[in-house]
Amino acid sequence: MEIQELRKSPHLSASSINSYLECGLQYKFSRIDKIKPAFTADALVYGSTIHKAIEFVQTNRLFGDSTSVEEAKEFFEKHWRKAAEDKDYIQYRKGASFTSLLNQGKKLMDVYVCNFPDNGYDVLALEEPFQLKLNDVDIPIIGVMDMVEQDESGTIIITDHKTAARAFSSDEVDKNFQLTVYHMAALSNGYAGRDIVMKFDCLIKTKVPRFEQVYTVRSEEAEQRAVKKIKSVWDGICKGVFIPNDNSWRCSTCSYKSHCEKWHEN
Repeated sequence: MEIQELRKSPHLSASSINSYLECGLQYKFSRIDKIKPAFTADALVYGSTIHKAIEFVQTNRLFGDSTSVEEAKEFFEKHWRKAAEDKDYIQYRKGASFTSLLNQGKKLMDVYVCNFPDNGYDVLALEEPFQLKLNDVDIPIIGVMDMVEQDESGTIIITDHKTAARAFSSDEVDKNFQLTVYHMAALSNGYAGRDIVMKFDCLIKTKVPRFEQVYTVRSEEAEQRAVKKIKSVWDGICKGVFIPNDNSWRCSTCSYKSHCEKWHEN
């Protein structure tokens, strides 16, 4: 089933669970009350466009074709212009603009094409939707795996593409909740009995952009911890517990700030 169809029914996802844990009140505004945000952060549009450009490169690879740096840069520019040019609802962070992100994105695609390793993996799927059902949780957890590959030994490699201001540490990747959910979903959706590893493919937006891959695995204990977290979040949602986190670093750029202030006043 396509992810658009899965999203039409009630569901949880790794991102929505993280959103609830970061700020329950923002989760309520966006996912329960369906309030339109005051603006869209540039990072959301930018990250989505980089993601599309990477998918373009990997789709060519899936069909045995290579992608030149210029092709990747042109693809990014075309879709960035379509997504962001003259869009007044996009709020740019301090120091960023449509043009600066256009130039940065083209540099990132240059780095990606030139540094993605020729590791001999076979691409099995791109943008692979999944649905994961757990006992004691009435709705499914859904999501999309950016890329699923297989090495010559038959090991499954699940990749999540990331664009970040800094590199991820091994500890951060080892504890990443999203990758744990991907591992659980892979076991439940056709890859049970297979060796599975996950990785972040990171485009890092430093002054001199760079590309890094960080691998990780998951234990049964990590999955048990994730299941407890999911059940606790679902229990809180069902009971209407939406606690604001007004000490979050995200508050200053929150698109629901006015609604939060009104909620506190009332």
